[in-house]
Amino acid sequence: MAFLSKIGKKFVVPDIFSWSPEASSCIDEWHEIVMRGESPLTVAERELITAYTSRLNGCALCSGVHSLVAEQFGIENGAIDAIIDDIDSAPVDDKIRPLLRFAKKLTQQPVKMTQADADAVFAAGWSEQALHDAINIICMANFMNRIVLAHGGTEGDISAHFNLAANYLVENGYLPPKSNKPAKHS
Repeated sequence: MAFLSKIGKKFVVPDIFSWSPEASSCIDEWHEIVMRGESPLTVAERELITAYTSRLNGCALCSGVHSLVAEQFGIENGAIDAIIDDIDSAPVDDKIRPLLRFAKKLTQQPVKMTQADADAVFAAGWSEQALHDAINIICMANFMNRIVLAHGGTEGDISAHFNLAANYLVENGYLPPKSNKPAKHS
């Protein structure tokens, strides 16, 4: 249940951003660039990092949706649960494990990031661009998790929204449907 009455009971991210459509437009474009633009990381890897970061933050809405998107792009079903239990034995490519460790540390202990954290990513064969992209993904997920959680996004049953949102993201990406309606201002 949302903390703000204007958001409503169904509680989806566009409801949150209906308060500030101009900001929403920028955030949508940022998501599209980071999650679907050119990158050494596949869409599946980006969605996996987003889902994992969201799970670390306890954001059921974002974790649920992005886990399904990651699975639709080829990540093994249940991989997020397995990563939470043990990154080393999770059913993911060995190359992604250092990025997941980086995501965990950046999410939970950002002031403790060191060159060694970046070096572990490079030693796995990732480029500086890949690390930069992963940092954007991790930071974007943390930002969105906090937006959702601060608006009450973990109250009530939100699982009904997961498939609908995941299917939209798989089919359309992160930009909203084109509309001829002018943006509403509150």
